[in-house]
Amino acid sequence: AYIGFIPFLLCVALTLMVGSSTAIIDAFSYYSLGVLAFLAGSLWRPGEQSQQRAVVAILVIVPFPLLAVASQVVMLSYLSVAYWLVLIFERSAPAWQETHQDYQKMRFTLTSVVFVSHLFMVAQAIELAG
Repeated sequence: AYIGFIPFLLCVALTLMVGSSTAIIDAFSYYSLGVLAFLAGSLWRPGEQSQQRAVVAILVIVPFPLLAVASQVVMLSYLSVAYWLVLIFERSAPAWQETHQDYQKMRFTLTSVVFVSHLFMVAQAIELAG
């Protein structure tokens, strides 16, 4: 799971080394979209939960097509919040209580670090736009 953070870290590091770049911000954003879609999709689990809860699990990815035409700042801001929404939804599931404590800590840590990396990239996108 920590390996999945490496592309986020590389994009942040590249931005620090070469400066703000639309290409780097786009790579970061689209990788983030893919990771978030995977996380939201893994929560869907039809048959293991009510249909209403299964639908709510994937609502976080419904805006994805609209994000393709949104500004980088809007996209990155949405993504930064959406990671927390997915974690909150996951924690509200009955299965969370059965999940190992180490996994729970890892999910919180990764969500926190991914959130901070998104805030950094939002700042870079604002710098490019300004």
